[in-house]
Amino acid sequence: MPDRIYLDHAATTPLRPEAKTAMDEGFAIWANPSSPHAEGRKAKAALENARDRIKRVLEWDGEVIFTSGASEALWIAMNRAKAKRRIVSAVEHDAVFRAAPDAEVFDETQPLDGDTLFAVQHVNSETGTINPVDQMIETLGPSGAVILSDCSQSAGKLALPQADMAVVSAHKFGGPIGIGALLVRDYGLLEPMGGHERGYRQGTENLPGALGMAAALEAGDWETTPEQRAAFRSDLSDDLLSFGDQADYIAAITHPTISAQALLIRLDAMGFAVSAGSACSSGTLKKSRVLDAFGVPDDVAARTIRVSIGWSTTPEELEQFASAWASLS
Repeated sequence: MPDRIYLDHAATTPLRPEAKTAMDEGFAIWANPSSPHAEGRKAKAALENARDRIKRVLEWDGEVIFTSGASEALWIAMNRAKAKRRIVSAVEHDAVFRAAPDAEVFDETQPLDGDTLFAVQHVNSETGTINPVDQMIETLGPSGAVILSDCSQSAGKLALPQADMAVVSAHKFGGPIGIGALLVRDYGLLEPMGGHERGYRQGTENLPGALGMAAALEAGDWETTPEQRAAFRSDLSDDLLSFGDQADYIAAITHPTISAQALLIRLDAMGFAVSAGSACSSGTLKKSRVLDAFGVPDDVAARTIRVSIGWSTTPEELEQFASAWASLS
């Protein structure tokens, strides 16, 4: 098979070599961090070191609860928060709606108060739109509402918003799959459930994963520069969907005539791994709920794909995709 070009980093991104090395070290410390013996204490010390490193890189001055990923972190936040109401933005990831299927979808007529948990993502995973979470926090501050921000697509790439709680996922920035965290300003925001992580999460901690997560955050460097990513977006500007401020590593692009399903097939055959901005269910291509919430017309959504780049994407790969995209007709 010829060399392929992976441009689906918003789904998952390759493991950084620094993270793999750290995980190997973690596997050598195989004891349970909750055990009281010397081996357990050594594992515990390594876990707490990883926690401190993650807080330092993310500039988070609250608490870090390790989880199995973003979905579990969202479930804990949505179901263990002491707030009585759950309100979510219309463009949240499906994991938010799965965690709280009875949550209300936000509209401007809804009053928010101290009994409200309001979930608003930082960067949208389908369009790359950056929500002005800090501005929203400033506006909503007097209401006393608890703000939860899903930062799965921004952690390790952009400065985190000053939310009360934030969700991060290691495999989105070059850490391992199976580890994430719920960042909490104060444990008092949550009802404890017993078990590990100070009693706020059940299940033995994933020490190798935590070490890999910390190492990936500390690595940080990308193969492309902001200027090169901007040039790539400029090459695609005629077909780019844009809503307000945009992250430079996720692009929703629309072809004038070819369906998203056909685009995926043709690009895959050309050696490019990308994804669709709409989901396939029961053999029928359905419009993305997120694109619908952004007001994208049905016919446009049906011709929209997502191209997402990551730490390992090279400038040459971006140039090759831009050329391939221009050749499609």
